[in-house]
Amino acid sequence: MTLVQLTSPAVEPVALTDFKAHARIDAEDEDALLAAMLLAARAHIETLSGKLFITQTWRMLADEVPSNGRIALLVRPIRSVDSVVVYDAAGSPLTLEPEDWLADLGGRWPRLMLRRPAATRMRAMNGIEIDVTAGYGDTGLDVPAVLRHAILMLATHWYAHRATGFDFTSAGEPDGLFELIEPFREVRL
Repeated sequence: MTLVQLTSPAVEPVALTDFKAHARIDAEDEDALLAAMLLAARAHIETLSGKLFITQTWRMLADEVPSNGRIALLVRPIRSVDSVVVYDAAGSPLTLEPEDWLADLGGRWPRLMLRRPAATRMRAMNGIEIDVTAGYGDTGLDVPAVLRHAILMLATHWYAHRATGFDFTSAGEPDGLFELIEPFREVRL
């Protein structure tokens, strides 16, 4: 399955002013660097936790529907399934109505089940598109406090270990970061 981000988060879960207060930074001359560190820290914590923090939309593209009709939805947490489109072998789209599919968004692994068969022959590649809205909510306060703290810890660690030729990967992660994120991770076997 291929994932395509359609809209980015409108805000970051941690404000620049909160980061500066946490890291005890008074100057304004590095605000662009600090904002970049916050963005990178958020993206890194999202990757480690397997969760998206602020509301955003994604498109999932699959080549085919499994024989049981169930499709795993690969971003979490999902707030809504916005559309399901199936392409026939000629590439003509058919937008399925909500009564044609059933979404299980509350389970550990969100999924969608088609209630009626898709096109007899689907387009060979990316024959189905599923658009979803994901994220904990529209503001940083919707994101669990522990995850916001993990962003602050990581961004502050990177700031403290910056140097000429700095890149985010060479600075590593602070002690205790993975323990904060662990309750949010769900590893599939």
